[in-house]
Amino acid sequence: MRRPDPPSPRPLPRPARLAAAALGRRWKLPAPLAPVQVLGDVDVPMRDGAALRADVYLPATAGPHPVVLLRSPYGRGAGFAVSTAVPYAERGYAVVLQSVRGTFGSGGDFTPVVNEEHDGQDTGAWLREQPWFDGRLATLGPSYLGYTQWALALDPPPELTAMVLHIGPHDLAQAGLIDGAFQLTNLAIWTDLVAHQEQVGFLRGLVRLATAERRLAPFLGELPLQGLAERFGGTPAPWFDEWMDHPDLADPYWDRYRATPAVHSSTVPTMLIGGWQDWFLEQTLYQYGVLRQRGVDVALTLGPWAHLGIDPAVTTPESLAWLAIHLPVDGAPPAPERPEPVRVHVSGARTWRTLPDWPPVATERTFHLAGGGRLVDDAPVEAAVTRFTYDPTDPTPSIGGRVLANSAGQRDNRALEARADVRTFTTEPLRRPVEVQGGVRVRLVVESDNPYADVFVRLCDVQPNGASINVTDRLVRLDPAPGEVPRAGLRTIETTLTDTAHRFRAGHRIRLQVSGGAHPRYARNLGTGEPLGKATRSRPVTHRIRSGGPTPSSITLPTV
Repeated sequence: MRRPDPPSPRPLPRPARLAAAALGRRWKLPAPLAPVQVLGDVDVPMRDGAALRADVYLPATAGPHPVVLLRSPYGRGAGFAVSTAVPYAERGYAVVLQSVRGTFGSGGDFTPVVNEEHDGQDTGAWLREQPWFDGRLATLGPSYLGYTQWALALDPPPELTAMVLHIGPHDLAQAGLIDGAFQLTNLAIWTDLVAHQEQVGFLRGLVRLATAERRLAPFLGELPLQGLAERFGGTPAPWFDEWMDHPDLADPYWDRYRATPAVHSSTVPTMLIGGWQDWFLEQTLYQYGVLRQRGVDVALTLGPWAHLGIDPAVTTPESLAWLAIHLPVDGAPPAPERPEPVRVHVSGARTWRTLPDWPPVATERTFHLAGGGRLVDDAPVEAAVTRFTYDPTDPTPSIGGRVLANSAGQRDNRALEARADVRTFTTEPLRRPVEVQGGVRVRLVVESDNPYADVFVRLCDVQPNGASINVTDRLVRLDPAPGEVPRAGLRTIETTLTDTAHRFRAGHRIRLQVSGGAHPRYARNLGTGEPLGKATRSRPVTHRIRSGGPTPSSITLPTV
């Protein structure tokens, strides 16, 4: 029986061509090399008989071509493709935009990340049979699309030549339980997005995402948390309650949600793009550190962005430049080498710096907490105690920071700091600028009257007008370990805030903010030790921060 002829590609629709041209000018991309043609709704066979749906964007020039693979759960609509696939196809790459299992016409059932390793390998096997594939493969994409790249790298095909990851994790468990606390806002918004995206369309989906924080806020304050995803509506999301039932990152349950071994084994040249206010910043930094230590060709760009605010005017040119080095296209101009492996945006200074490595060599500068809410250079001789009470029924709210919402990032914290359950320690106005690059260490001597409690610490830049702008933060969970006898009392908390690059200008002040939580970014600690999903009772906690005398508390900045 004669096999049917393969479908012929169709020209890119005129609105998409015009939109791509406008984006190319706005993002200052290299000139296109060719028009783009599209093979739509191609079925890619998987080993279990499922077929995953893909669209292929081909340069209208003689092939074959190097291939850029994007594997996404968010659909293949024109709005997504014009910004993520077409710019690369216009510049000589065959781009495969594939919907992962159980999404947007692809067969099988969607369960977050667990099928991406084998499905990615089967997609690679299918690529080898395509006449437009020249045997060189790169992977590309943000967020979940970053995880699919690490999943493929667990057992990489020999054709894999480069990876470009934007704000992408390798460990979904770690992302959901940052600092040992359930990431309530981020996981709720993402679950709501996935549950509704195929029902509402691309534009309405963007509106829903933009309003998700406000829409979901009433749900996030309800107890118990179990069943929360069902109250959102949309398609079922059984994983949400499952994740709450497994609060221990060492639980074997989480193994299928991790591609961490790929970070330790991959030798593929890799570009990492992250943001100082991104949900997955710590994982991006981990990926860079491991690859760099192992001698892999790796580049790191860190901008001022939150997860939803990454700037394609920066990321697209840098991604194309990386591909041009490692997957050069016939007819394209030679690609210049990247001058330094690391490029970071320094907030406060509002400038970019290139560096040979991260973190850079720094000089430590320590400030000590003192009575009256002061941060001082010398450890005070006189002891002082600063007291506050955290009440789970009126939890300290989260402001800005690394959340999957439009309110993410750097925000004015003055209203938050006016609450009775928030304490601040602040320097005098700086006589000279202080630039921080790296992780800020915090040491707090704290007495708590409830063993089940959290402490949230945040570094802020206080401007001359009084605005207190968050820079970086961390939550510390004080709960006893499983099997440990719960004991309240005095303890020393030593933690390192997530890395940052920030300049405190002359005349500004450095502030350490301390509270008992940041809800709903982190699920509140109810103070009873009950299971997260089932808990309904609460108990407040009173913290007493000791400073000066024999038990000093301090903050240490890596300055450059």
